[in-house]
Amino acid sequence: MIANQHEKGWEIIYHRAHALLAAQLGGHWKKENSPPRLYETIAAISHHDDLEREWEGNHLTEVGTPLDFTLVKTTDTKQFRELTKNARYRGRWVAMLISMHMSFLTEGLRGQSADIDSFLDEQLEHQKQWRKELKISKKDAEDAYAFMQFCDRLSLILCNGEIPEDERALEICKGPGGKRYDVKQRSDGNLTVEPWPFDNEPFIVNVEACYLHQVTFKDNAELTEALQTAPIKILDWTFVK
Repeated sequence: MIANQHEKGWEIIYHRAHALLAAQLGGHWKKENSPPRLYETIAAISHHDDLEREWEGNHLTEVGTPLDFTLVKTTDTKQFRELTKNARYRGRWVAMLISMHMSFLTEGLRGQSADIDSFLDEQLEHQKQWRKELKISKKDAEDAYAFMQFCDRLSLILCNGEIPEDERALEICKGPGGKRYDVKQRSDGNLTVEPWPFDNEPFIVNVEACYLHQVTFKDNAELTEALQTAPIKILDWTFVK
């Protein structure tokens, strides 16, 4: 979950809701510059965080506050393998991009254990096999994943409320082809991305957020109950060229 503290408690955005927001952003990309298999790529973006299940496991810090995803450090390769295995049921293209995402997230753990190293090597072999079967070059696969990373990162910037004030630009990431993209808020309150990568404008994207008017919780059951009954607000952003 994404846990943002506010003056009365917590703003909670489920990780799968963030992924859906990322998919919305991908859907507005200029069609002529889109990666191959655009709709399958958007499906991968929408499902890339399916491991996050806010009703299962521990979602509290040691002091009883909601546990933001940035504080979770997992090396559970069983979960990683489950995500990549389940992605295969949506097709090899989706599985390839999800596998590349798992590699991106966990490559820094290489060397910590034989199990992690085995998992990472498996993913590289899977990716190589799927590229061959799909008849796609490694560069095209990397550009498709860069597109996925752009959507993921911009969604996280929005969900975390990271847009700077005073029309200052914030780097999103390097997208397909290594091109850098920045986001900023204009004086009229709308957002823009430079260089402009999207199709039509203006367009609006949104995500649902839950609001908890309680700072700490005694256990996960109390947090779960609070989340299930919490008021929900739709957060939206308008993008213009």
